[in-house]
Amino acid sequence: LPAGVLNTVNGFGEGAGKALCEHPKIKAIAFVGESRTGSLITKQGADTLKRNHLELGGKNPVIVFDDADFNRALDAVVFMLYSLNGQRCTSSSRLLVQKGIEAEFMSALIARVENLRVGHPLDPATEVGPVVSQEHFRKVMSYMDIAQADGATTAVGGRAMEELGAGNYICPTLFTEADNSMRVAREEIFGPVLVIIPFENEDEAIAIANDTPYGLSGYVQSGDVDHALAVAAQIRSGNVHINGSGADFTAPFGGYKQSGNGREWGELGFEEFLETKAIFVPAG
Repeated sequence: LPAGVLNTVNGFGEGAGKALCEHPKIKAIAFVGESRTGSLITKQGADTLKRNHLELGGKNPVIVFDDADFNRALDAVVFMLYSLNGQRCTSSSRLLVQKGIEAEFMSALIARVENLRVGHPLDPATEVGPVVSQEHFRKVMSYMDIAQADGATTAVGGRAMEELGAGNYICPTLFTEADNSMRVAREEIFGPVLVIIPFENEDEAIAIANDTPYGLSGYVQSGDVDHALAVAAQIRSGNVHINGSGADFTAPFGGYKQSGNGREWGELGFEEFLETKAIFVPAG
């Protein structure tokens, strides 16, 4: 492709990437990134009816029922948010915990988050590293004030770790006294920031989990797998993990709603890049 077209790959903004989206030799665009960028790509490719495969943002819930394996659920909650510094589209950034174990689980979680080791990403002992850029650092840090203005309580973190020197280091953060209407519970922060939202029963948990413009991933922790499967069937997201996390690259992966369209991986992933053709031959 011409150099001018290739250069647009470096970033999509208002009008940026338009040449790429309209280029006649490009038949489809596959993009992984933020939902607003996916929307811009769709708009810029509309005139040529460009096929799009979009894997976009998420505000993924992890539902912990009171019959869950306590320590296993605690491990999953910590790992799925704070690993990769929260910079993962499948991060479980909303913790929905049943009120029967809320106090005990919150106490154990606070202790774990307070003891996460933040440091240089090349240090093998580091558990949480810096976020990717100064611009993103400022975005994530802006939510510290937003959360307090909305009425959430900062149980852990909420500050930059300037004592670590140069680098975009943010203290692992945990917000309590939150509800699903707050911006920190609705917007993708993409950083080491977790919001706790209590629930009373299954119906309430499902309603909160689905009350989001996103629908990429979901997580259910329960001692009753049949119950967890029934809950998973009602969560509006492209994939749901029960009592764990991870990926099977033979299974389809993708999102509902503003988390994108189409699927990656497995047979469905190949179909995103194929066209179906029917050929007819007269038989007589």
